[in-house]
Amino acid sequence: MPGGRLTQQERQQIALGLADGLAYAEIARRLDRPTSTITREVMRNGGPTAYRADLAHRATERRAHRRKHTPPREQGALAQGHGRDDEAVREYEEAFTTLLMQQGLPKMMARVLTCLFIADAGSLTASELVQHLQVSPASVSKAIAFLEDQGLIRRERDERRRERYFVDDDVWYQSTIASARGTAQVAETARQGVSVLGPGTPAAARLENIARFSDFISESILRAAEQVREVLYTKPEANSGGTAKPSSDRG
Repeated sequence: MPGGRLTQQERQQIALGLADGLAYAEIARRLDRPTSTITREVMRNGGPTAYRADLAHRATERRAHRRKHTPPREQGALAQGHGRDDEAVREYEEAFTTLLMQQGLPKMMARVLTCLFIADAGSLTASELVQHLQVSPASVSKAIAFLEDQGLIRRERDERRRERYFVDDDVWYQSTIASARGTAQVAETARQGVSVLGPGTPAAARLENIARFSDFISESILRAAEQVREVLYTKPEANSGGTAKPSSDRG
């Protein structure tokens, strides 16, 4: 697949594809580009309903001009070691952020959560996030409050009394559980509508189907999440004979 920046003609093809209701993968196939390239291009330039090829192209040229004439900014919080390619890490950070936005997370919240995911310590302070993302402290504070409400992060004070934000190893488990419980609430509310609208009516039948479907999905997700968590968090433990045996470190 060809590399390099998208051309103006390719952006026009993207706009035409979006207007025709094509999926990102189909647009990418027609342009012989990775799907992630098309997804990132659209999401950073207004999304599928507001994307315009000419505006996207000019915005890209402005960003390239700024990068060319602006000295690199210090990103001490996420400085990459371990022999990593800094440019590859930045591209991955952007791709992961775009994915989270596609899943419904607002942009700033997605950027903050991605930063925490890719930080080796799994934690950052507000000032580190502000420095890395080059945004205002208020933007970071708002994003942190939202993510904490969703159960995606937690906050603690370190030895210097600074607030530090963490993503735990089982953050995706916690998020999945919260989502499943939300689906269960949909089932409960839909089932309440059956009695309100009258059993046997078309509307009540529709709501009953929604309730049954949501119940099944919620129960299946909860069961699967518990099973996977048990496997992922089971570590070998040596027994008295010196051989390893499985043992979960979670209650």
